[in-house]
Amino acid sequence: MAILKDEILLESGTNEIQILRFTIGGVLYGINVAKVRQITISEPVKFMPHTHEAVEGIFKPRDEVITVINLPRFLDCPDHEPKQKDMFILTGFNKMTVAFRVHTVEGLSLISWKDIQKPDTTVSGGNDGIATGIAQCGDELVTILDFERIVAEIAPETSIKISEIDELGHRERNNMPILVAEDSILLSHMIKESLTKAGYVNLRMFPNGHELWNYLAECKKEDSLEQNAALIVTDIEMPQMDGHRLTKLVKDDPAMKHIPLIIFSSLISEEMRVKGKELGANEQLSKPEIGRLVNVMDALLSKSEAEKAKAAAKTSAK
Repeated sequence: MAILKDEILLESGTNEIQILRFTIGGVLYGINVAKVRQITISEPVKFMPHTHEAVEGIFKPRDEVITVINLPRFLDCPDHEPKQKDMFILTGFNKMTVAFRVHTVEGLSLISWKDIQKPDTTVSGGNDGIATGIAQCGDELVTILDFERIVAEIAPETSIKISEIDELGHRERNNMPILVAEDSILLSHMIKESLTKAGYVNLRMFPNGHELWNYLAECKKEDSLEQNAALIVTDIEMPQMDGHRLTKLVKDDPAMKHIPLIIFSSLISEEMRVKGKELGANEQLSKPEIGRLVNVMDALLSKSEAEKAKAAAKTSAK
C-alpha cells in the first residue's frame, strides 16, 4: 500500500488536515499524511547495537537504508514484539526518512484543524508529552502523536541545536517585536531560548495560528500593528489553525501583508514549498535549522526597515 505526498496534499490555506489512522495495542492513533511517504508490510530488520531501546534496527527497501522505530515499544505497549502482520509507516520530515512499526493501518480521515484539541497535560504526559492533539474522526477519538518529539527523544542530535547560535558570534540586542506560532511545548521553549540568545528579546509565543491571528486582529483594530508585529515565524502543523491558513490570512490582509513571514516547519519539501510560495510566505525553512532561521530573520528585518525608511523619505519629500 503506497501513499505519495503529491497525491494527498490539500488545497493551500484551507485549514484542513488528512490524518492516517493506525492502531497500537488496540488504541487508535494518527499522523499527518503530509509526513507519510509510504505504507508497507513489515520486513525483516537488521539489529543495530548501542541504540535507543525503541530503535529496532535498519532495513533497506530499494537503495535506501532506513531506521526502524518500534512505536509499540516506545509507547510502552505490552504487545511490542515484532509480528509478521505488522505494518511500517515510512515518514519524511526534518529532512529524514524514518520507518515506524505499528500494528494496523485503519485508513484516512479529512478534518479541520479547528476540530483538533490540545490534550490536557494530565493525559498527554505533561509539558513534554508526545500527544500533539486529539481529533474527532466520526465517532472515534484519535490521538495525534508528535513524531518530531519522539525522534528528538530517541536522537536529540536531530532536533534544534542551540549551539548553532554560538557559532554566529557576537550579536547585538534586538528589540523588534517577533511573533512565533509553535504548538510543541518542547520546540517552543527551544526556539524561544535560541532566538533570545541570538539577541531577539522581544518575543511573543503562541501555541497555534489561531491565537496569533487573534492577536494580529486586535493590534489591527487598535492601529498598533507596526509597534507589535515586525516579523512572524510559524510552524505548519498546529491545532485550531495551521501555519498555511495563518499565512493566507496575513498575506490577504492589506494592513498585514507587508509583515515578513517565515514558515519554519519539519514538513518543508518541494511540494510544501510550492504551497507556501503560493500563499505569500517570505521564506520557508526546515527544522531544525535554527542558525539559518536567525540569519533569514536578520535579512528580512533589515530589508523591511530599509523599505520603511525609503517610503518615509518619499512621503517627506512630497
